[in-house]
Amino acid sequence: MKGWMLHHRQAAAQALRRLAGTPLNTLLGALVLGIALALPAAGEMVLANFQRLAQRIAAAPQISVFMALDAAKKDVADVESRLRKHPQTREVRVVPREETLKRLKDSEGLGEVLESLPRNPFPDAFVVLPGDESPAALEAMREEFAGYPRVEHVQLDSAWVKKLDALLRLSRLAIVLLAAVLGVALVAVTFNTIRLQILTQQEEIEVSRLLGATDGFVRRPFLYFGALQGLAGGLVAWLAVLGATFLLRGPVAELAGLYGIDFTLHILPLADSTLLFGLAALLGWMGAWLSLTRHLSK
Repeated sequence: MKGWMLHHRQAAAQALRRLAGTPLNTLLGALVLGIALALPAAGEMVLANFQRLAQRIAAAPQISVFMALDAAKKDVADVESRLRKHPQTREVRVVPREETLKRLKDSEGLGEVLESLPRNPFPDAFVVLPGDESPAALEAMREEFAGYPRVEHVQLDSAWVKKLDALLRLSRLAIVLLAAVLGVALVAVTFNTIRLQILTQQEEIEVSRLLGATDGFVRRPFLYFGALQGLAGGLVAWLAVLGATFLLRGPVAELAGLYGIDFTLHILPLADSTLLFGLAALLGWMGAWLSLTRHLSK
């Protein structure tokens, strides 16, 4: 085990020396990879901030529960108790039928019409604010509330939630497709870089093989080189997105303030940043592995 770890440390050190030995080429390669990675990373940053902004400015979805007109007070109290005890309910507001009638009577043009009616035409109702605002959870709650005794109708105010959810899913899919296309470009760049290194060190590789070096021993420094180059590209992409975030933070906050919204642009979350670095290193490693597999087999 110690020998295996020693070989990997030596291969990593050798890859670092190769990167440090050609600083200009290393910088240019990192810039090319970083620009390719920065586009989907910036898209993810914008999408995450848009999601936060949409959740703040959009009205919270509501579920309106209307009782039957002939429902007794006991039935109304029973439904109210069940709604308040529901685990997915954040808040329940009772709207008595008398309050609805009084409010509409005070409205201009409706008072005389309502006074002429023989009885109150409005039912008792509840306005429910759900704890889980996902479209699936809202629909499940609507179906459950509709099955309560003496409940006549349940109205779900979630059209904006479904539209927002569809827009976010479409945007995330576009970012994934963009990342996939640019990931192929990153692999191609690393593939070509490793190919040139193999051609440059072809005699050294042949001598190592004659001395008994295994394919794993020959491959290892190149694989570390590809992974480190990809990691350097990921760092460039992360720094580019970080710089853009800080540059745009002031103008975005000023624009949001004009609309009465207190909003600050946030940097990439830790999970997304970690994913960026991991994918960058993995794509670099893949490009090196493909290049080694093709050229060393010859």
